[in-house]
Amino acid sequence: MGQPTGKITRRHFLKTASVASAAAATGLYGTSAHAAEFTLKYANNLPVSHPMNTRAKEMAAKISAESKGRIELQLYPNNQLGTDTDMLSQVRAGAIDFFTLSPLILGTLVPAAQISGIGFAFKDYSQVWAAMDGELGAHVRKQIEGKSTLFAFEKIWDNGYRQITNSTRPIKTADDLKSMKLRVPPSPLWTSMFRAVEAAPTSINFAEVYSALQTRIVEGQENPLAIISTAKLYEVQKFCSITNHMWDGFWFLGNKKSFERLPKDLQDIMTRNINEAGLNQRGDVKKLNDSLVGEMKGKGLTFNDTDNESFRAKLRSAGFYAEWHKKFGDEPWALLEKYTGKLA
Repeated sequence: MGQPTGKITRRHFLKTASVASAAAATGLYGTSAHAAEFTLKYANNLPVSHPMNTRAKEMAAKISAESKGRIELQLYPNNQLGTDTDMLSQVRAGAIDFFTLSPLILGTLVPAAQISGIGFAFKDYSQVWAAMDGELGAHVRKQIEGKSTLFAFEKIWDNGYRQITNSTRPIKTADDLKSMKLRVPPSPLWTSMFRAVEAAPTSINFAEVYSALQTRIVEGQENPLAIISTAKLYEVQKFCSITNHMWDGFWFLGNKKSFERLPKDLQDIMTRNINEAGLNQRGDVKKLNDSLVGEMKGKGLTFNDTDNESFRAKLRSAGFYAEWHKKFGDEPWALLEKYTGKLA
């Protein structure tokens, strides 16, 4: 499916944010002129200007048009319906119909989902998409559907490779993280990885990250560049270390009962458009991340490269890979290593 063309910058996504935010405040982008037969809610934790929401708005309009107004998909970006953990509870209960969530946070409900976030596993995007569109992704989707009231659409959306920012010092080797108070999302795998490199991880929902950094509850955090930029974290951080320590995405989750209420033809319209939007969003995020180093340097953020092998060595010696191999089991671990090569 078509990839977006042309240079993408943060400015491009902010251009219509003030207009869109007024509509987003009600969660409704006005995709239907008349009362729809099915009104569905989609929520996420990202700013209106992020590629996830620009593609979701486009997707909602296509779904309305192709369904001839029978479906109205309402968008609730930017944590409007609560924190990640709040929204996960709501989509499980059917109060929200769709929700995009990191596999690692989903791991609090479906432990197998976390496997794609193993530290320093995927060397590049070619490995990521081969795995997530292939057998590893299929395994995870099967676990989600079998162990919850949810299901995941086939094409996982992109968040990007994660980098570490902080207000204290550049992170160049694993030793530089020792005792650093670092915000991590509420996920066992994140906490485990940063404890293994002797940092002091603190679980905080994304909605509170900016204020936690501003008030120095934590010294630093880790996120892809697109989120560091769109959430303006450069305003409360001094250093950004390009660690690429894990790849992260967003499973587009649906409530099974809610989706099953749709006739088959409308299910097909939803599925096709959600997967297509996910593929387009992947291209958007990569281009945006690639453009942001120079832009955020201009905002005062200092960038540095890192010695990734020092992190891998630290994780191996701490038994991180062996521990998670045991937790996931031999079969899922073998699926992961089919795409990444041996990790331990």
